[in-house]
Amino acid sequence: MAGRRAAVIFDIGNVLFHWDPRYLYERLISDDRALDAFLRDVVTHEWHFQHDAGRPFAETSAELAGRYPEHADLIAAWGPRFNESIGGPVAGMHEIVRALGEAGVPIFALTNFSGEFFPPFRAEWESLFTHFRDIVVSGDERLVKPDPAIYRLAIDRFGVDPAQTIFVDDNPANVAAARDEGIDAVHFTDATTFRAKLVKSGLLAT
Repeated sequence: MAGRRAAVIFDIGNVLFHWDPRYLYERLISDDRALDAFLRDVVTHEWHFQHDAGRPFAETSAELAGRYPEHADLIAAWGPRFNESIGGPVAGMHEIVRALGEAGVPIFALTNFSGEFFPPFRAEWESLFTHFRDIVVSGDERLVKPDPAIYRLAIDRFGVDPAQTIFVDDNPANVAAARDEGIDAVHFTDATTFRAKLVKSGLLAT
């Protein structure tokens, strides 16, 4: 088929699933101002990024609790209750995954995700992830997007031609880095727009 792409690589957070630490901590902190301060100063995106890069939660939580002992119990909840920071599927995206899988299109994932937190998350959504032929998890590799090395690793492991592979990610920096490696990278906005890209590329029927 003219224009057909060899494969599709998905990011996971905020492409396939909504993710935000607020989803968990709004259940544990009732005061909005206290919640905002906690997420701004304590369990921040920057702190969590260490897990995506491969640091164990036992280390990072001990360090953070040492700095904020008054929040030790809330910090300790992050690891065992991480799945509660997942807000649910992004509208329309799981249907796209299933349609691609049923069409026999090779699909993969490349995600910044803790190697500790990913297995229990995946287990909750195995019916979706069964469509994926392989997944590169940053925490397992100790490489994170947008490091060019993680894209090269994924290309080699997946056995795909980057020029014939669509990659979708919600982070513009990750998209730009993928393009630098010759991948047909797409900045994710919504399922309708992404589906149109796949249709134009010949991967999905209208």
